[in-house]
Amino acid sequence: MEYADLLKELKTMIVDKLRLEDVKPDDIGDEEPLFGEGLGLDSVDALELAMHVEQRYKIRLSDEALAKEAFASVGALARHIRKHADG
Repeated sequence: MEYADLLKELKTMIVDKLRLEDVKPDDIGDEEPLFGEGLGLDSVDALELAMHVEQRYKIRLSDEALAKEAFASVGALARHIRKHADG
């Protein structure tokens, strides 16, 4: 999958799976922080998103430091998936 397509898919997943009613996928910047002052996700969102990402892309995010780095932004998550996903 092309990087741009993966970014778009991840943004759509975030909006759909986390039911972000006032956010459109195109509103999410590639390097915008997902937590805190960025998109404003919380720890419950992180768990739900991690579950969907692990299931969809067949990767494990069990290491806390690695997961924190991967979930820094949509771009960071896309790079992590491309590096660690099977196939």
